[in-house]
Amino acid sequence: MATLSSTVSVKVPQTRQGGGGSTPPTFGGGGGNGRGGNGSPDYGERLRRARLGLAVGLTPVIMLFVSFTSAYIVRQGLPTLDVRTNTYVHDWLPVNLPWVLLLINTVILVVSSATMELARRQITRQAALAPVTSIPGVSLGEERKFPWLGITVVLGLGFLTGQWMAWRELAARGFYVATSASSSFVYLLTAMHAIHLAGGILALLYSAVTSLLRKPVEARRIVVDITAWYWHFMALLWIYIFALLEIAR
Repeated sequence: MATLSSTVSVKVPQTRQGGGGSTPPTFGGGGGNGRGGNGSPDYGERLRRARLGLAVGLTPVIMLFVSFTSAYIVRQGLPTLDVRTNTYVHDWLPVNLPWVLLLINTVILVVSSATMELARRQITRQAALAPVTSIPGVSLGEERKFPWLGITVVLGLGFLTGQWMAWRELAARGFYVATSASSSFVYLLTAMHAIHLAGGILALLYSAVTSLLRKPVEARRIVVDITAWYWHFMALLWIYIFALLEIAR
């Protein structure tokens, strides 16, 4: 019985290289150095890395305030030895806090968190429209920019000023750092939060500097985005401290 067969030749595409060699075509995006396949910066990958770094950096801050909380609650119910009477006494004194002033500071910080979020959304929109506006002959009209970052800086400085006024009011009421263990914890918790918040203000000022230096909008977006999430964390942390001082006093 006869068998018929046919031969079909298939040409394999090759990518020519200089010098006569050939290599298979490559596919995929950029590598792991934060750059795209054409060598341009991959700002999306950089933003993901920055957010991951922020999460890692906030972990020790959370652990620090958790340890402060544990020490605060344990010390509150722990008696101390009175060397004069050789007996254990409860020396935890309730601190007369300026609640009205602290409440005003809380409102200021919450409002600043809202303005920081508006600044983050504004820069995100600008970064999304940047590829379109860079096309010659394409115009989306004049977009009004509101100085949300500047307002956030002013509110942040207002919060720190309010905290300074609260400390002065505590001193006027006779509560200093070394007055008692309770007053020491009040100064410790509020001062540590103020120091971390001051770091957020420095990040906001750096973001303003990048804008003045005409940095790419994608790079400025990374700075604003990370600072915004850090600022939101500081606002939540202060609400936690405020509730702790109210409930566990």
